[in-house]
Amino acid sequence: MVGNRTWFGGLFNSSGKRRQVSAEKIVLDLNPLQEQRLQKLKERLNVPYDETRPDHQESLRALWNASFPDRELTSLVSAQWKDMGWQGVNPATDFRGCGFISLENLLFFARTYPAPFKRLMLKQKGVRAVWEYPFAVAGINISYMLIQLLELNSARPKSLPGINFIKVLTEHEDAFDLLYCIAFEMMDAQWLAMRASYMQFKEVLEATKQQLERELSLEDLNNIHDLPAYNLLSK
Repeated sequence: MVGNRTWFGGLFNSSGKRRQVSAEKIVLDLNPLQEQRLQKLKERLNVPYDETRPDHQESLRALWNASFPDRELTSLVSAQWKDMGWQGVNPATDFRGCGFISLENLLFFARTYPAPFKRLMLKQKGVRAVWEYPFAVAGINISYMLIQLLELNSARPKSLPGINFIKVLTEHEDAFDLLYCIAFEMMDAQWLAMRASYMQFKEVLEATKQQLERELSLEDLNNIHDLPAYNLLSK
């Protein structure tokens, strides 16, 4: 665990009391439902963001409306996007790093957990840095981190986090999007615990990945609610 803030460590204490197991002891034999859901998720990974597609444009507008319901977006290419933490005036340039699924993840977070979403976007909790992480770009990095951690670009996961994720996917078709929301909360908690600033974002993201890897390696993990960090979404 990075950081020596006892309050932060307390968020995840329950994971330390539950046993982790080795992936070598698990034989991954997917049932038809798991095969179907995993394949559907992988298909989402292969969709690039296309700023000429009407459905992608509509999703981007929906993200703005969910984020700033009282502010009209003047154009899909606008300096207004910087208020959400995009690098420039056109979010399409940032989506190139991870594709359309990174927009879907942000939109899912905004619609499913609007209060936590806005709390993180507006940096309303804790003592914040003078130079904060850009919210939207951080979200894209979290999407990419999860894809790598869960080995979703491989034919079959070989690590325990990836194998256990398949079990969670059995219970929740939107498991990847839910895990994204949890990971975003974890990253922000790490950020505050480390009293980080912009140049430390990579370090914070790596610490988040390590903690999530530990939680996804718990022996009794079958449901998204079994993750100790799931409770962060209710804070």
